[in-house]
Amino acid sequence: MTAQDRVHPTEAEIEHLVASFYAKIRRDALLGPIFERVIGPDWHPHLKLMCDFWSSVMLTSGRYKGRPIPAHVRIEGIEPHHFAEWLSLFEATARELFSPILAKAFVEKARRIAESLKLGFAFHSRTPEIWADLPPRAIPISQSARR
Repeated sequence: MTAQDRVHPTEAEIEHLVASFYAKIRRDALLGPIFERVIGPDWHPHLKLMCDFWSSVMLTSGRYKGRPIPAHVRIEGIEPHHFAEWLSLFEATARELFSPILAKAFVEKARRIAESLKLGFAFHSRTPEIWADLPPRAIPISQSARR
C-alpha cells in the first residue's frame, strides 16, 4: 500500500489537518466570531482536544474522552448554515492536504459527525423547525408537533 492508498492518517497528519482547518475557521467571517467567543484567546487546549478527537475517530486511539453533543448544543446561535460552512472548510482543507482516498475518509467521518451534531441540536433546540432539512423521524415527535 502506498501513501496515496492509505485511509488511516498518521498522528502528524491529524495535527496538520487540525491546525490548518482551525486557521481557516479563525479567518472565516461566519464561524470565526463564534469560535473566538467560545474558545477565547488561547486556542492551544482546543486544538489539542481536536487532535485527540480526530485521533479517536480516524485511528480508534481512544484519546478523546469528551461528549461533543452537550458541548455544542449549549452554544447560543448555532444554526444549520453554520454546519454547511464548517463542512465546506473542512472538506477543502482535507482535499488540499491529503490524497483523494485519505481526504475522502476524513470527509465521510466529518459528514457523519455533522449530522450527529445537527440531530443533537434538533433534539435539544427551542426552535427545532430550523433543523427541518433533517429526516422527519430525526426530530422527536414532541418537538415536531410544535411546528
